[in-house]
Amino acid sequence: MTLIHTSSPHTGRPGHVGGVMRQVILATLPGLAALVWYFGWGPLVNVLWASVLALVFEAAVIKLRRRPVAFYLKDYSAVLTAVLLGLALPPYTPWWVTLVGMFVAIVLAKQLYGGLGQNPFNPAMVGYALLLIAFPVQMTQWAPPVSLSGDNPGLLATLKVIFELTPLPDAFTHATPLDTFKNKGALTQEELWAQVAGLKDSFGAWQAVSLAYLLGGLYLLVRRIITWHIPVAILFALFMVSGFFYGSDPSNFAPPLFHLTMGATMLGAFFIATDPATAATSNKGKLVYGFCIGLLIYIIRSWGNYPDAVAFAVLLMNLAVPFLDYYTRPRTYGHKKANKGIRG
Repeated sequence: MTLIHTSSPHTGRPGHVGGVMRQVILATLPGLAALVWYFGWGPLVNVLWASVLALVFEAAVIKLRRRPVAFYLKDYSAVLTAVLLGLALPPYTPWWVTLVGMFVAIVLAKQLYGGLGQNPFNPAMVGYALLLIAFPVQMTQWAPPVSLSGDNPGLLATLKVIFELTPLPDAFTHATPLDTFKNKGALTQEELWAQVAGLKDSFGAWQAVSLAYLLGGLYLLVRRIITWHIPVAILFALFMVSGFFYGSDPSNFAPPLFHLTMGATMLGAFFIATDPATAATSNKGKLVYGFCIGLLIYIIRSWGNYPDAVAFAVLLMNLAVPFLDYYTRPRTYGHKKANKGIRG
């Protein structure tokens, strides 16, 4: 038998940043499709409008920095930031709110630090958090599920509302299950489900969207774009703490399934917290990083001022990443233990 002798390296075509970013964008498509199916054309318009703005802002800043524009736009990082922010926005977010969010995400949270890989905070979540604090009314106008409203506004009607050519009808707005549960007041969980019409339909729609994000996340795991450590740690922590409080007082605390499938839990676990530029790098650090995000999500949802807390939890843990990376360094080959901790 003839043996083929080749020199190293014995690898295939290396991955590149643009290819990885495209794979992540592709994985978000099931979630985007589910949002469009259940909530109308708004999410698609938001994603496309945010993508245009992201490319314009990215090109403008790169041009000011006297760098090759085409080279940097080909990494698709700006488009991915736009997709993540567009998916997180309510379906009928005014055009100028998206513009402000993308300016903050691309110019301030990314390029001001030197571009991709230099930013300490997730750009999409910086933009989202600022919008949530600055424009709370516009950021809480979620659309009801199509099955609940009985009417799916067409693409043209959606464009007119988003670009403020026509006012936003009251029928286009609806509280999310997280917001409804957050503001239930003295009602028990059983009374809330009995009195709030359409809550079960809304619950089912959000479950379907979360399942779509989960499928996209599994695709990323199979393709080895991300590792399992961060999403599993987030979901485990959120399941554990929500199960503890629900078991102690089921009338006032939501069950674990509610927290896992409502809001941006799956989007955050698989697509936002796993951002390689802002997440912990070692496997042990990823587990601690994800576990703390899960705890913070539950704490802010239950006792904070905001019904969903993925953005704030991720940003707070982005701040702790240098600490985690320093104290969770893996052992270097040839050494008995890892070189970590404070040394004189």
